[in-house]
Amino acid sequence: MAEGASPGARMVDVGGKEDVPRMATARGEIILSRKTVEAIREGRIEKGDVAVTAQVAGVMALKRPPELIPLCHSIPITSARVEVEVLDDRVAALCNVSASYKTGVEMEALVGVSAALLTVWDMVKYLEKDETGNYPSTRIAEIRVLEKRKEG
Repeated sequence: MAEGASPGARMVDVGGKEDVPRMATARGEIILSRKTVEAIREGRIEKGDVAVTAQVAGVMALKRPPELIPLCHSIPITSARVEVEVLDDRVAALCNVSASYKTGVEMEALVGVSAALLTVWDMVKYLEKDETGNYPSTRIAEIRVLEKRKEG
């Protein structure tokens, strides 16, 4: 590489690594108004069941990180679960992903949680808007990896 040249971007070579069982769990939440949470609990959301739709969106998304994150490896997922919990003033999403591969699955878990929470926002946004059409208190927060493991 010439002096001063940018190293550019590249996908890390994992070809020499062994496939080993890996697992990652991520969590996040969306803060909502209490009236929105009540509507979710009572099944009054126009688009349907928020928890089930967010679960499906999370599972669909966790299979697609290489399409969203430029240098992310495509990983053969062996197991995935997205759980959605309606709390007092928020909805929490938890995503657990497993694979037997050369690299970890934390990006898959993070993408799954993010998509689940964005789906909640999309489904309830009409209840969260203020008189100007903005969302003064709605926010997605605390998205993080809770655990990452590999065996072997």
